[in-house]
Amino acid sequence: LVSLFYSWVDYSSVYASCTLHLKEETERRRFTVFTIVFHSTSFMLSLVILCFTYLKVLKVARFHCKRIDIITMQTLVLLVDIHPSVKQRCLNEQKRRRQRATKKISIFIGSFVICFGPYIITRLIELLPFVTINYYWGIISKCLTYSKAASDPFVYSLLRQQYKKVLINIVNRILKRDLYPSSGYNSSLDTENDYCLHRTN
Repeated sequence: LVSLFYSWVDYSSVYASCTLHLKEETERRRFTVFTIVFHSTSFMLSLVILCFTYLKVLKVARFHCKRIDIITMQTLVLLVDIHPSVKQRCLNEQKRRRQRATKKISIFIGSFVICFGPYIITRLIELLPFVTINYYWGIISKCLTYSKAASDPFVYSLLRQQYKKVLINIVNRILKRDLYPSSGYNSSLDTENDYCLHRTN
């Protein structure tokens, strides 16, 4: 509303979109203060909420992992005759389970910073009178902010083991689609040959 009141919203050729844009140099001071407050607050507030929410999720995930680890350790204690390799595999799985939640949350928060950080920094740097933002960099930084929303569904999906396995199976089938007819043909020939040998014997 403040930007509309002062007519600071206009088409910017640098970012190829309607955004905060200074028209008159006489209002540079107020425009600079508003831009710093607006972009810094919107970015930092979103980042704080994101970190707080995901840390809560991480806390719950670690609690459940701890419960699973306790049950696993109790089971390993009861199974006296268990093979050492199986026991080591269970311990390695515990370690991976604890690291998995931290890795996912780090990716979510990191992708937010990577996608929005360059644009926010660019908007703050361009407030300096002697700085001119390159047209291509302006477009790239703007597209990065849009890519966050576009990539989130794929990131969330690919971080799940089920989706990852399905994707790997699809890729393998696409790459090996020409091999199936020949392998099927060879297997049928082998079956016929075995049958003929069996009859002759």
